[in-house]
Amino acid sequence: MINVLVADDHPFLRAGLEAVLRTAGMAVVASVGDGDAALAAIHAEEPDVVVLDVAMPGRDGVATLAALRERGDLRPVVILTASIDDRQLLGAIRHGVSGIVLKEDAEDFLIDCIRSAHAGAKTIDPRLALRIEELTSGDKPARRIDALGRREKEIVERVARGLRNRQIGEELSMSEGSIKVYLHTIFEKLDVRSRTELAILYHDETS
Repeated sequence: MINVLVADDHPFLRAGLEAVLRTAGMAVVASVGDGDAALAAIHAEEPDVVVLDVAMPGRDGVATLAALRERGDLRPVVILTASIDDRQLLGAIRHGVSGIVLKEDAEDFLIDCIRSAHAGAKTIDPRLALRIEELTSGDKPARRIDALGRREKEIVERVARGLRNRQIGEELSMSEGSIKVYLHTIFEKLDVRSRTELAILYHDETS
């Protein structure tokens, strides 16, 4: 049987988690509402796996994980969260989190994640794993203009050169009206409001 400590500042959600874990044959050895209480309970109860909510008063879940590692405690920790920002995500990875589960998928994913953590494996929600890869790859972020089609890119490049619609149409053998329609679509796709913003975006992403 896996002994689990649960830390979440919402009593109702915490009670639900406890019920799900017990139904899965796990023992909830402590249930607390903040990071400091979690650290004290971990020391007292020695759980096999710790489940921490990110958003807790005082010391949040990632800060609690960091404090645990600072005192040399390497036991498996699973982060449970409704949302997590890039700083928290990288902090959790840096401090050796064993798993990260989004609350919307917790009922399906949490039990498997806890069991994997107990077995020494890491399990990260696939959507977050992709974000981690983006943050740690060192590659430049995806360019917004890459979402455009070939003809749209040709028009944007000419707008960035300062050409007017009539001139763009002449170069691309298109009517001025067609250029206006294309530009309207391009503005919506790239979330820009003017030719100037479009030109700045193009130069920023291609320089």
